[in-house]
Amino acid sequence: MRRVVVIGATGHIGSYLVPRLVRAGYDVLAVSRGERPPYHEAPEWRSVQRVTADRDAEDEAGTFGARIADLRPEVVVDLIAFTPEAAQQLVDALRPTRPLLLHCGTVWVHGRAARVPLTEDEPRTAYGDYGVGKAAIEALLHRETLAGGVPSVVLHPGHICGPGWPVITPAGNLDADVWRRLATGEPLPLPAFGFGVLNHVHADDVAQAFERAITRPAAIGASFHVVAEQAMTSRGLAAGVAGWFGREPVLDLVDWPEFERRVGTDHAGATREHIERGIAASIDRARSVLGYAPRYSSLEALYESLRWLVEHGTVDVGGQAF
Repeated sequence: MRRVVVIGATGHIGSYLVPRLVRAGYDVLAVSRGERPPYHEAPEWRSVQRVTADRDAEDEAGTFGARIADLRPEVVVDLIAFTPEAAQQLVDALRPTRPLLLHCGTVWVHGRAARVPLTEDEPRTAYGDYGVGKAAIEALLHRETLAGGVPSVVLHPGHICGPGWPVITPAGNLDADVWRRLATGEPLPLPAFGFGVLNHVHADDVAQAFERAITRPAAIGASFHVVAEQAMTSRGLAAGVAGWFGREPVLDLVDWPEFERRVGTDHAGATREHIERGIAASIDRARSVLGYAPRYSSLEALYESLRWLVEHGTVDVGGQAF
């Protein structure tokens, strides 16, 4: 029975990945800060050894990598490394035993797209701390693998959806009022003529890709996009969501200054971050090498998310049946 250590085990991806690994017969050690249960409860968690660790504090102390190595993993799934320094510390500690290391990256290692669909071979043009940090980790891990050190695989998810947390709306932000407007037929302001592109993916589909990567030696040293079958535009997503409530969307297509005035600086900034890259990521490599087969379309992933948010009173849809 192979031992798999999952770092960030109770987060969005880990909540689905850990039960998958248990069902597949792995000995799973779930590392988290221990502050909350997984987003997705499952009976398989009873078979998991829980390990409490504050990664930020232990990284700062220089002890986290050794802590993971002492668990004697054959596979390490790192879902919460955001800086090259954190990744390097882990790699250095794992190098003597060389377990397989799977790292969670992001499609934001790409900046503004020049060609679509975007493949993993495009030059990295990341901007912003998050994307730049993930691109640096990706480069570090590939160099390590090529040098004969710790073998690694990097998976780049899009905008992760699932029950239990707020998700990116068709407007490309976390403004919960977007859902109400689409549900009730109120005008929804959108910038860029509503043609901003979003790459959603269900957390369980991301977990599927990680599970498959463990058993695909050909994946070692490569990166993979993990998104839904098709990216969608803001206006396409808006139409799909409004359709759940028996409506056509009422779209108010505005310029950026007007959009910011209408929704506020924070929501407008999030929208710009999410749509100005124009990423429509190809999953051809993940399909052919990993056997990745996303179960959820972008809209289906959003539906599961919104249903949970409505059921738990987190989102107001104006009393509309859903």
